[in-house]
Amino acid sequence: MPKKIISAEPPASFEEAMTELEQLVARMEAGELPLEESVAAYKRGSELVKYCSLQLDKVDTQVKVLEGEILKPFAADGADEAGE
Repeated sequence: MPKKIISAEPPASFEEAMTELEQLVARMEAGELPLEESVAAYKRGSELVKYCSLQLDKVDTQVKVLEGEILKPFAADGADEAGE
């Protein structure tokens, strides 16, 4: 009997969600999953993408609050301008 590898628990962190998503995608692309598990993996992947998107939105909001709604360029962007 094949073991279930698709988790139903919410991820503990953004990084954990990304790691699980990468593993799911790799297994699906390799064709390692039977049809029913592929559908379950797709569903779980959709949930992980939604979770990651929400986490990124939260961080984006926090950065905007910290920066007073004025996003500053990264140091790399400033270095390019100084070199011109």
